[in-house]
Amino acid sequence: MKLGMDHIGQITDEKLKFLQQMGVEGIMANLEGRADDAGYHSFPRLMNLKTRVAAYGMELAAIGGNTPWSWHYKWMLGLPGRDEQIENLQRTIRNMGAAGIPIYTYNIHALRYYRTSSYAPVRGGALSTSFDADLVRNAPLFASGGANTELIPEEHRRPISDEEMWDNLRYFLNAVMPVAEEAGVTMAMHPDDPQVPQIGGVARIMRSPEAFRKLIEMFPSENNKLLFCVGCFTEMGADVPAEIRYFGERDKLAWVHFRNIKGTTEKFVETFPDEGDADMVAVMKAFRDAGYRGHFAPDHHIRVEGDSDWGHRYWAYGLGFIRGMLLSVKSQGS
Repeated sequence: MKLGMDHIGQITDEKLKFLQQMGVEGIMANLEGRADDAGYHSFPRLMNLKTRVAAYGMELAAIGGNTPWSWHYKWMLGLPGRDEQIENLQRTIRNMGAAGIPIYTYNIHALRYYRTSSYAPVRGGALSTSFDADLVRNAPLFASGGANTELIPEEHRRPISDEEMWDNLRYFLNAVMPVAEEAGVTMAMHPDDPQVPQIGGVARIMRSPEAFRKLIEMFPSENNKLLFCVGCFTEMGADVPAEIRYFGERDKLAWVHFRNIKGTTEKFVETFPDEGDADMVAVMKAFRDAGYRGHFAPDHHIRVEGDSDWGHRYWAYGLGFIRGMLLSVKSQGS
């Protein structure tokens, strides 16, 4: 089990040095698009990033996040042009395989990440994010928490059901999974967050443990796995250690977001990892007992006093918390 990091944003030497000093072993890069990439991440860009990260003693372990959103929304929503977007992602995956980058994390957040507040007070007046489903029950069609939905023509703005979203996901994976298998790249699905049935008329299908069981049964491939977000599964009201054991014993865990929340799917606030509803000690023991050997990363930085825009102070806390947990469960044996 290894210390990881994502949510890095623009990768700089300062950040890489900081992460090296914190003991991070592998990072996930969420790359934005560039004009010369033509809708996919080129081999030279990926290889250059890999060697840059390696120069600081770390592994470029994953590429993730369906970034930029403009490269992915058509396949998620089943819009004209989805085949071109899928072909471009196939190019990215082949280039990842050639560069030796083993994991691609993705999601089907058709309207992207959504929170109703970024100013929720937590311990000591630190500011976090929160969600209240009552505030979005009357959200306009295709209302978004971050995506450039103006790209979607009016004639394609209509409610999209669970069944349609599952069809879109199936279409996508039928095309992408064989390429991932050939390239030796693991596809790791992130849960919808929050896990309400729909926002802005668009269904959010990856909202329960049962949805992930359906996903791995639908595509019984060694390359079809989960990005297991502890916060998301806690929001679902799941027995988190039991779900870790279920997926871990089937070798379906590719990356872990180690964060905590208070509340339920309908209304929650993100917390410091030591004060939320999830028993993080039991969670970490479950990962150990299930045989997980991958990376653990803190997720969604809380804005603490005097921090940088990126969140150096919070990330130091989050990484240190995970490091302590890893050392503790390792010392207890398997």
